Amino acid sequence: MTEKPHLDDEALAELQDVMEDEFDVLMRTFLYDSRERIASLKQAVSEQDAEALAHTAHSFKGSCINIGAPQLGELCRAAESAGKERQLADVPAIIETIEAEFRKVTELIEEFMVR
Repeated sequence: MTEKPHLDDEALAELQDVMEDEFDVLMRTFLYDSRERIASLKQAVSEQDAEALAHTAHSFKGSCINIGAPQLGELCRAAESAGKERQLADVPAIIETIEAEFRKVTELIEEFMVR
């Protein structure tokens, strides 16, 4: 897997132009929803619910891609695939990586918003 950027500044700038005053609300909603989705991923793994894992990871992947967080989206794709294939053994490590990437993305989004 080739390393994708944490944030696509070009995509974010375009989103900011389109959303105007709603951009900050969109970013805060993304960050809040992402925390909820990470909690849902962990719950799905603890309950060995491959279907819930795949569904949550798919949804999370889409919002990451829309917001311009390609690396986070790629990690969610890996979690989604694991859920679809009912291969949950490696998912806790994937979720740890998702959490680390999300921390980085959060930091970069917050920096982007104060520019």
